[in-house]
Amino acid sequence: MTDLRIVPVSDVDEAALEDWRHVHNLIVPPAAMSLDDVRERGARFRLEVAYLGDALVGCSTVRPPTGDDAVATVIARVLPGFRRRGFGAELYGRGLALARELGAGRIETVVLAANGDGLAFARGRGFVEVERYVLDGESDLWVDLRLAGTGS
Repeated sequence: MTDLRIVPVSDVDEAALEDWRHVHNLIVPPAAMSLDDVRERGARFRLEVAYLGDALVGCSTVRPPTGDDAVATVIARVLPGFRRRGFGAELYGRGLALARELGAGRIETVVLAANGDGLAFARGRGFVEVERYVLDGESDLWVDLRLAGTGS
């Protein structure tokens, strides 16, 4: 364990909403969000922000299980200056535990293909690539990955 402090994002906590948005938008600029977008996402998904002391370190998203296969999506994002110090693993571990607690039968994640650190992190935790795609009307390449051993 680290001294990482992880805080759930609430629609009434403007600072946490803004911090989650900041990390998300820095790491996945093609999918940049407004605060209203984050509020809407927070109503559907579990969002958290991570701090080391007062320093913002990263954020996470857990999309609860859906569909017949009970697919949950777990995403951990860590700011570049804080990578390779175990913070991503801690965020990911919490997200994975929550997804399983919610009944996930399969765990997936999605990474912007240009984010080499994010792809290496996911592969290092047992995720395997399932699909590469470009969203309609956009040009950025995304990678869907599935945690090996969690469904077909």
